[in-house]
Amino acid sequence: MGITGPSESGPSTPSGSHGLDVEEATGDGAVKERTSSSSKLMFAPWQSAVDEGFWHRLASFKLETQRLAEHPVAISGFFAPCSHPQIPSHLQLMEESLPADPGGQSTVSFAVQGNRNKCPVPGTLYNSNTLEGFTGLDTPSLLKSTTQQIWEDIQSGRAEETSNLLNRFLLISFADLKKWSFSYWFAFPAIVITPPVTKSSCRPVSEIFDEKESSAIREACSEWRGTPATASSSFFLLHFTSEGAVIARPIKDWKLAHEEGGTVIAAFYDPCNISTNPGWPLRNLLALGVARWEVNELRVLCYREKRGFIDLQLSLIVDVQLPELPDWKAPGFVPKSVGWELNSRGKARPRIVHLAATMDPQRAANEAADLNLKLMRWRLLPSLDLPTLSTTKCLLLGAGTLGCQVARGLLAWGIRHITFVDYGKVAMSNPCRQSLYNVEDCLSGGRLKVDAAADSLKRIIPGVEASGVFMSIPMPGHSVSPGELDQVLADSSRLKALVDEHDVVFLLTDTRESRWLPTLLCAEANKVAINAALGFDTYLVMRHGAGPVGIQGESSVTTEAEGSVQARSGRLGCYFCNDVVAPLDSTANRTLDQQCTVTRPGLAPIAAALAVELAVNLLHHPLRINAPADPAVSITDTTAEPLGILPHQVRGFVAHFSQMVVVGSAFDKCTACSSTVVEEFRRRGMEFVIEVLNRPNYLEDLTGLTEMVAATQDMSLDWDDEGEFADEV
Repeated sequence: MGITGPSESGPSTPSGSHGLDVEEATGDGAVKERTSSSSKLMFAPWQSAVDEGFWHRLASFKLETQRLAEHPVAISGFFAPCSHPQIPSHLQLMEESLPADPGGQSTVSFAVQGNRNKCPVPGTLYNSNTLEGFTGLDTPSLLKSTTQQIWEDIQSGRAEETSNLLNRFLLISFADLKKWSFSYWFAFPAIVITPPVTKSSCRPVSEIFDEKESSAIREACSEWRGTPATASSSFFLLHFTSEGAVIARPIKDWKLAHEEGGTVIAAFYDPCNISTNPGWPLRNLLALGVARWEVNELRVLCYREKRGFIDLQLSLIVDVQLPELPDWKAPGFVPKSVGWELNSRGKARPRIVHLAATMDPQRAANEAADLNLKLMRWRLLPSLDLPTLSTTKCLLLGAGTLGCQVARGLLAWGIRHITFVDYGKVAMSNPCRQSLYNVEDCLSGGRLKVDAAADSLKRIIPGVEASGVFMSIPMPGHSVSPGELDQVLADSSRLKALVDEHDVVFLLTDTRESRWLPTLLCAEANKVAINAALGFDTYLVMRHGAGPVGIQGESSVTTEAEGSVQARSGRLGCYFCNDVVAPLDSTANRTLDQQCTVTRPGLAPIAAALAVELAVNLLHHPLRINAPADPAVSITDTTAEPLGILPHQVRGFVAHFSQMVVVGSAFDKCTACSSTVVEEFRRRGMEFVIEVLNRPNYLEDLTGLTEMVAATQDMSLDWDDEGEFADEV
């Protein structure tokens, strides 16, 4: 039997109804409100109250831990005795009500907590994946199952050892995390005693006991509530000894107290504030009295407080008569129960709480931005390492067409630390191609690109840590005058510091020579470098290999699995490893179309997306920068890595709508990443950089490219004059 009737909206606060229940229920076990004769004992149903923090914690728990699982989850509710004549206590769910550990086990012990104002109550959460699943839950069976747990706790004596087990509850829910709405329904199972319990008296404590006895009761209750070992145990006994003392004791001492002589009163923390009737927790205590203590009469203290002490006017003494129930002793017997909470309209139906309107916009934006990534982990990509992505720091060298697209892709993958480096301002020609800018950024001479780009990212996701550095990257072939020397040295040092501070560096500038110094710095610091370059209808996306360590052509790789360091040769090359000349000034004496990156509009988004995907794949590889290059595979082939292959280079040709995967080894005479260049930079520092900038052929001479080219040009070819075609030649 599923949930009947449509769901009704209701606040995440309890209703104001004080309906009193007798031993009747609706078909699905919900509390039925009706009047009865004064001799029948009636009870004020529990009222639930759910803090907003619980719903946020449930959303996080669903996305990150529970995912598609629908198994029951142990949770905890909290309550305290009623402390106000007009305001009843509620069973409250808070952020800590849900388990913190991945296994979904409750972190709350229900034996001893020591917090007198947060008495814990064990509960079970059934959170459905779909609204249809929620409305189709078999609520009578769920109520019966929990009732059976309570009954077994009573029969075995566990309920006397840990009395809060008598207050077990249920919560069924469906979390719509797109709309931030939660459908939910509480059940507080209460064992039905038939024939019903009757009362002979129900009066305030102050009317039953004299001043001396009242003072002794107050003292005993204060000691019970003030002792950490017993403060949160919501059921206890008051033992009036033969010597005239009053002692608070755990309910497991019922028989022992009677054997010692005197009178024993059962007591419970009463959340109800009605002056003529007790609250809901008494129902299962009476069931324990029938089944475990085998009593026909019972005097009960409904403990209520004022300013932390028992309120003798608000607290009640109830004398009840319990029927003899021989059927309860039959093997396998489980009593009936009631307990589904009524909604704000007094109907036995679920409630709905909507949080979207009350959420902090920044928090809502951050939660929504990560929703796609968290859903990936449910089925498609359980190994997705979101903590690593969220803490990875990315440096984007260039805030143009490529830089804007790469930044957007990084945001979508959960990267939240992005720094831009650029020396330009937003021009009117930029917004149509560069997605982080608009026309307002172009006015009054244009905003700095780095500032406009960082601000744009913060508008997209307020929680992103985006910043911009306005600086020029020193470039080979662009000589430095004496008046520029200090600025160039400062820029070079600042760029080195930025590379050292970040985890991944994207080379996205619009000239070849502007990538030289960042390539050298990444090789020297062994930082991940991702390069994206555009032609008119071609593109190159590649990751640089590890920097040289020790002797030329080799790098050290530490494998986490083996915990050892092993040398391997054949490290992957960088952007400059295929060159036999040093990078030079590519902007001088060039027409406008040669100075600007003239390219097909769709090229940059394609290349930027591949650059981001390549970086994310690399961050998930256990060897990171030392990961070997995977060859191209057929689209029908399977790959070992969950994110697919990890190539070295991807070269695309939009004119033919094709691309190919290329592997290139490091060149021992590379002008940017070879051991010779890296060691010279380490030895001379920025003095070396200045010499490279001012001497166009310096890198070629240093690496041996000059000699290699000369030797190639001086090679003589030996012809075979005796061949078949010698005369013709």
